[in-house]
Amino acid sequence: MPAPSAATFARLAELIAIPDAASRPTRSVVEAFTGRELATVPIGTADDARAALERARVAQADWARRSVEQRAEIFHRYHDLVLAHREELMDMAQAETGKARASAQEEVLDIALTARYYARTAPRLLRPRRATGMLPGLTKTTVRYHPKGVVGVIAPWNYPMTLAVSDAIAALLAGNAVVLKPDSQTPYCALAVVELLYRAGLPRDLFAVVPGPGSVVGTALVENADYLMFTGSSQTGSLLAEQAGRRLIGFSAELGGKNPMIVTAGANLREVTDAAVRACFSNSGQLCISIERIYVEKSVAPEFLRMLGERVRSMTLGPGYEYGVEMGSMVNETQVKAVSGHVDDAVAKGATVVAGGRARPDLGPLFYEPTVLTDVPEDAECYREETFGPLVSVYPVDNVEEAIRRANDTEYGLNASVWAGTKAQGEAIAARVRAGTVNVDEGYAPAWGSTDAPMGGMGISGMGRRHGAEGLIKYTEPQTIATTRVMNLGGPRGVPPKLWSKVMPPFVKAMQWLPGR
Repeated sequence: MPAPSAATFARLAELIAIPDAASRPTRSVVEAFTGRELATVPIGTADDARAALERARVAQADWARRSVEQRAEIFHRYHDLVLAHREELMDMAQAETGKARASAQEEVLDIALTARYYARTAPRLLRPRRATGMLPGLTKTTVRYHPKGVVGVIAPWNYPMTLAVSDAIAALLAGNAVVLKPDSQTPYCALAVVELLYRAGLPRDLFAVVPGPGSVVGTALVENADYLMFTGSSQTGSLLAEQAGRRLIGFSAELGGKNPMIVTAGANLREVTDAAVRACFSNSGQLCISIERIYVEKSVAPEFLRMLGERVRSMTLGPGYEYGVEMGSMVNETQVKAVSGHVDDAVAKGATVVAGGRARPDLGPLFYEPTVLTDVPEDAECYREETFGPLVSVYPVDNVEEAIRRANDTEYGLNASVWAGTKAQGEAIAARVRAGTVNVDEGYAPAWGSTDAPMGGMGISGMGRRHGAEGLIKYTEPQTIATTRVMNLGGPRGVPPKLWSKVMPPFVKAMQWLPGR
């Protein structure tokens, strides 16, 4: 199966929210497997972003007047369209990122799951709700949810489809418009999933895609949008949060992770080994929630290392648009150099290579073997720094307490994995790990795929949450409307203020027995 055709790229290019795009400077978009040019994409400017924001603001006013149920109908259709076109979407994801087919399908299915979840739950979550009033019987209090306005989304290259549109789904259902800056390496992935939104009935100006440099288009978004959603590095997230804070607009971000796995002596090592391959090397390890460090009790560490090493050395690595290859290429040369640098640094400082450890230019320009290290010293770069590639380090520990302590010894706190003798033991350990999501007897998929539960990071791994009620309500401005009934708070007519002031304290005290007070 080949990469998407030139006609496909030409059709998608027409969706870019840049006037006179054909006359603009362009950037090459290459096939990650081979490095050959697939297409070009016009380079947007700050003016382009501001113009898209203005058009989106006009469209948002009409969109916000629609009922949530009417909005949800579009996303039910979108769910069906994504599944109907999953093969073409996977082709595009593989072409621009080099990921294996299974990782591409994981991304596409996540979009469908998110669309279905919010289409079903948004009408209930956004419905005006009664709250307990200040003085029950005398006051009625209602909470309503108003959209923020225009949401800016800055999406990364590692999951360029789901991270371009999944956050936007919640924002749109909440009544907002969206302007998206996709990563410059993967713009057509974003355009492919947005095209299906238009086909599902979403107004064109309500969701605009403006490719271009982050320092230009991204800056224009943070300077003009009403809310900003970002997925990327902790360093960039910190800068964007500072910029958003100066404008006092809302900001949410999923950032980096140095995610741990804990393996106790009672765990089924065969199951751990198989799951570790998924947890560490899906999407070539270019996943914020992938596992980069494994703490295993010493009594089973030698056997675990043997099994993991054998399994990783047997992994299939290579290009291809069909199933069967377990790991594809990386996305760019910068990431290949980062992984190679971490491995070389660790080995020079005494680490042992259990599996992998080499670039594979014979397979393509961006291939690097899935790699397992042990004996990694504390002064090695990969000991604390996020690698964001196919590299995991294994550390034997004396006991579970040491494993938990070392798992928590980090500024990050995004995801974790726990394997123990029983589910109850695993859950007890998981509750003590400082991470926004913890998976018991898996690596990352169950927590990520639980769209009814919040997902995000602690520490420098993020702000806010995606998924669940939190992932929708963050795109709204809650408004409290309190209505006084029967009489106002100054007391009944004819009752002296002094007497009324004596009545109020016993009344307030009695309220402690009411539900919710």
